[in-house]
Amino acid sequence: MKILITGANGMLAKSVRKRLEKGNELICTDVADLDITNQEAVLKFVADCKPEYIINCAAYTAVDQAETAGKIVEKINADGPGNLAKAAKENNSILVHISTDYVFGGDLEVEKDYKEEDSKAPVTVYGVTKLQGEEQIQANTDQYYIFRTAWLYGNGNNFVRTMLKLGETKDEISVVADQHGSPTYAEDLANMIAEAMEKKIPYGVYHTTNQGYTTWYEFTKAIFEQAGIHCKVNPVTTEEYIEMMKITQAKRPKNSQLSKEKLLAQGITVPEWRDALRRYLKKEI
Repeated sequence: MKILITGANGMLAKSVRKRLEKGNELICTDVADLDITNQEAVLKFVADCKPEYIINCAAYTAVDQAETAGKIVEKINADGPGNLAKAAKENNSILVHISTDYVFGGDLEVEKDYKEEDSKAPVTVYGVTKLQGEEQIQANTDQYYIFRTAWLYGNGNNFVRTMLKLGETKDEISVVADQHGSPTYAEDLANMIAEAMEKKIPYGVYHTTNQGYTTWYEFTKAIFEQAGIHCKVNPVTTEEYIEMMKITQAKRPKNSQLSKEKLLAQGITVPEWRDALRRYLKKEI
């Protein structure tokens, strides 16, 4: 397959490239090669290379900075996917797009998880623009996969690496315990995406995180336990953490739990988050 990957130097894209490099022709671009916010450039680039698939890993992901960054966030997260969808439609390509749990309000009871069709109520600029990106895709092509993910870590700066550094230098740390979700290993997400493409599952929106739910607090404890780090972890609320750190940040969803029932029904492999962490740490340590 000929596959165009945008945002190709990002954390997830590196795993996607690694997973798909054998047996496929990959065209890897970043903003210097292809500015997805430039519709004319996107249409010409896709028309020239005629990929079977376009995998969009490009995004403005700095959640806090997005609140004050202005129009650039909407251009990258909303207009960019829309441009790619138009190009995909014109060239009969299939668009694969990465979205986020932030399209939901995050205030669902923690005993429940979000299904793909549940009401959207983003409360951050990041979430609003990512939802707009989904909508632009759906308005401009029928051949698409939208994969929503959350709590991603992998090859690059991420939460696990940060906790490992803190655990090795401090006797105790405080971690938020009232935000619930699924840590997601980038290599596992790349496998889910590739498997969905290879099996040609029905087009649409799918939730793609590792199996099982936890909190940042419990996740940190698991990181230290598996890494053999002896550092006390204190649970705090989001509000206590913000006050303690003297920071201003965009609202974080209290519930980022995404149901994988729809994905599993298609026979896609979805590893459990503790197993994913074990495999990641085996490479890191």
